[in-house]
Amino acid sequence: MEINTSRYRIRPVAADDGHAVRAITDIYNAAVMAGGSTADLEPQTLGQRRAWVESHKPPYVVAVIEDESLGGRVVGFGALSVFYDRPGYDGVTDLAYYIAPDAQGRGAGAAMLDWLLDAARERRMRKAIGIIFADNAGSTALMRRFGFTRFGLLPAAATDATGAMHDMSYWYLNL
Repeated sequence: MEINTSRYRIRPVAADDGHAVRAITDIYNAAVMAGGSTADLEPQTLGQRRAWVESHKPPYVVAVIEDESLGGRVVGFGALSVFYDRPGYDGVTDLAYYIAPDAQGRGAGAAMLDWLLDAARERRMRKAIGIIFADNAGSTALMRRFGFTRFGLLPAAATDATGAMHDMSYWYLNL
């Protein structure tokens, strides 16, 4: 599935799409270094991100969002990933998305989340799970906007690369 809007184009990515994997690596590493959205403490290598993309076998998927007003520049990515690796959890997906710092607050996150939810429904998933830092105001707002319900809070659960400790919030949406 590919979504085109007047501004954004969202498309699935394969591990051999070097341009997209490089952009995913750069965007993710910016999030690592800024803190506040991932518990990875060190930047990831291109090879690590490529392996991560490769690990997403159907029905799971990684996608990039390109900003047409910036000449098609990749400004973010998202993924539907395995929630838990036991077969009884098939149909439940962990979703995640990251937007480049200079593209945040312009609708790319909402467009990506909308695409991910449509993709999850097309793949006949029954629940989408979002696990986010509780103090990540942008992601918390998107969870609420899209109708997710917070079902848990794990206090002081994860440190980010800046050394800050964060509570983790757990969200779900019945699909």
